Amino acid sequence: MNRDSNLLAEFLDRMTINVSEFYRNAKRWEVLEKKILPGMVRQKRKLKVWSAACSTGEEPYTLAMILSAFYPLSQIQILATDIDDHVIQKAKIGMYGERALQEVPLPIKDKYFIKQGMVYKIHDDIKRTVTFRKHNLLADSFDRDFDLIVCRNVLIYFTEEAKHLLYQKFSQALAPEGVFFVGSTEQIFNPSSYGFETEDTFFYRKV
Repeated sequence: MNRDSNLLAEFLDRMTINVSEFYRNAKRWEVLEKKILPGMVRQKRKLKVWSAACSTGEEPYTLAMILSAFYPLSQIQILATDIDDHVIQKAKIGMYGERALQEVPLPIKDKYFIKQGMVYKIHDDIKRTVTFRKHNLLADSFDRDFDLIVCRNVLIYFTEEAKHLLYQKFSQALAPEGVFFVGSTEQIFNPSSYGFETEDTFFYRKV
């Protein structure tokens, strides 16, 4: 049984796409910070946030750093999930090479990272804002009433049938007026069929 578990873990490690970096496609994160979040923050004291298929943690930690402009870190709670145990463990450690930080604004880099030799360690205060959990997007149920769901650069690898199912599940998981943020290759061409309206490029609001 252990051998089977080890083989499955090795298979997932080889097959799962785990290319990630902080503030990936930085202009989109700027839209989130400048256009999307201010209205959400005015309406809610606290946001329920999910980073789905979070890989090695760059995405949920980026979310935490952006949200820190609006909330004290003690009020930020982000759920981060992935199917791969190995990348979740890496994310929890929070150690990254220079390349992963190339889009991070310098003030944020200085504030939330500690350089240790050739790598950067993310600050424990940021790590505490994120809860990592194993989750299979296709097989597992979704929690509900999220204000913001981020799932970027992952859905492109799914079949059209699987994407259709996932768009439905993500829509159902959002609270009314909640926002779904996808990657730069994952535009939804028929958002209304999932109960979405286009808020901005790659941002969809549940109506």
